[in-house]
This record gives sequence, structure tokens and C-alpha cells, in this order.
Amino acid sequence: MIWHLIAAIVAAVAGAGIALLLRSLTRKRLPKWIIPVFAGLGMFSYTVYYEYSWFDAKQARLPEGAVVVASEEGSMLWRPWTLAYPMPLVYTVLDRANAQIQDTDQGRVARFVLYRFEKQHLVSTVKSLPYQALCAERVMFQLNDAGEAKAQSVAELDEQGALYQAICTSDR
Repeated sequence: MIWHLIAAIVAAVAGAGIALLLRSLTRKRLPKWIIPVFAGLGMFSYTVYYEYSWFDAKQARLPEGAVVVASEEGSMLWRPWTLAYPMPLVYTVLDRANAQIQDTDQGRVARFVLYRFEKQHLVSTVKSLPYQALCAERVMFQLNDAGEAKAQSVAELDEQGALYQAICTSDR
């Protein structure tokens, strides 16, 4: 978080520097108030850039074998630019490297962990949940701490979805 503060300060100084340059090029005809306005625009620009590049930066740092299987974008009223261009807020990652996949007589059965990353203000939170998928029935369900299925957590898998493709149709 300290790096974001430093980056915002650098963006403010850069914006103020551009305003000073414009004032000197116009022989001080531009008013002095453009300096803090450009500094604020610099900080605002950095903040918007970070919010939209957050997903790509986090995705690039995923370990080998991790696959993004879902992402969600959203808009917020207090960030009016997101009404026109929704920003990424949440994404789900499959830990494919540690998935336990078995081909049985009833079809492929897989146990895996899904990590859900949520963007909070400048920080992302992570939730990890174990799941089991029955590929032949195209269903998955959450497992409790003892490794037993939670009946209320049954969800259908979309055959065209990234999770189904990564677990059920890949060669492993």
C-alpha cells in the first residue's frame, strides 16, 4: 500500500510539473490554480489506471498451473467512470497443479481448490474453498473440512465454461 501512495505522489508531482511547464511556455498567462488542478488530475489518473490494471497485474503473478476460470466486472455510483466502463472486481482461480483428477468407470472425478480474489480498496482479499466435480453429471459441490460434500452447495457445470474445460476435458 505504501507503493501506491508513493506512486500517487509521483503522479501528482508529474501533473504539477506539466502545469508549470505550460505556464512557462505561455509566459505565465495561465493562472496559478492550474498547478494544483493538474496535480490532482495526476493522482486521479493513477488511481483510475490502478483500478483497471489490477486484474491483469494479479493474473500475471499467478503461479504455474493456476487457471483463471471466472471473472466479474462491476460499476459503482461513487466511481461514475465505471458506469461507462465497468472495472474488474472479482476473479476465481483454479489450482490445477494440485487438483486430484481420477478417471473412473462413472466418469472423471476431480477434487480441487478454487481461490476467489476480491478487490477491496487497494487490497485484494482471498477466499479458498475445496470442491469436488463429477464430470459425467456436470455438477460440482463444496467440501467441508472433513472432505464430505455439502448438499446445499451443488452447482451445475457449464460444458463451455473454463472450469469444466480445465478439469473435465483436459489431458492430465
